[in-house]
Amino acid sequence: MAAITDERGYRSYCSANEPDQLCPIWRCMQITRASDYAVRVMMHLAALPPSTVVHQSELSKTTEVAGHFLSKVLQQLVRARLIRSQRGSGGGYALAVPAESVSLLEVVEAMEGPVRLNQCIAEGASCERKAWCPAHVVWAEAQAAIVNVLGSASMASLATRATADMNCRAAAHDKSVWGSDVPIKISAKN
Repeated sequence: MAAITDERGYRSYCSANEPDQLCPIWRCMQITRASDYAVRVMMHLAALPPSTVVHQSELSKTTEVAGHFLSKVLQQLVRARLIRSQRGSGGGYALAVPAESVSLLEVVEAMEGPVRLNQCIAEGASCERKAWCPAHVVWAEAQAAIVNVLGSASMASLATRATADMNCRAAAHDKSVWGSDVPIKISAKN
């Protein structure tokens, strides 16, 4: 691993072949991998008929998330009451609430806690500069925009869009959508 210092003097570590180039991952603000995986799980469950229970191994396969990491994601989603777990031979996971009523914001916040760009955005005396700092207004606007965009995207709408996109891509190859055990299938027409 190479230590890299950027033009501002910030030091990061990169396993890239070219130590002169900064790894892009170190230079961006992003959600965690756990949130990304949680969104995949929620979209998959939202694409299924209501109350469909999916075994963890099937979720791992269709979402491309390793089983050991997926179990942690699923636990957090259960704690947030977005999904429910069912024990036993027919056990697995299902949505706990209608997909239309779950937003992308709720899924991200279930994994990360409240979305907050800067500590000054928090209620109360979170920053003594907030009353006069010109950047506070910009942070607040950006925060509101992120919350609005993530909050307006339902899991149902994302699942519908994902299924439509996958149908288009799979049509030429006669593949099923969301994995082999899911009832949504398409076939190529010649």
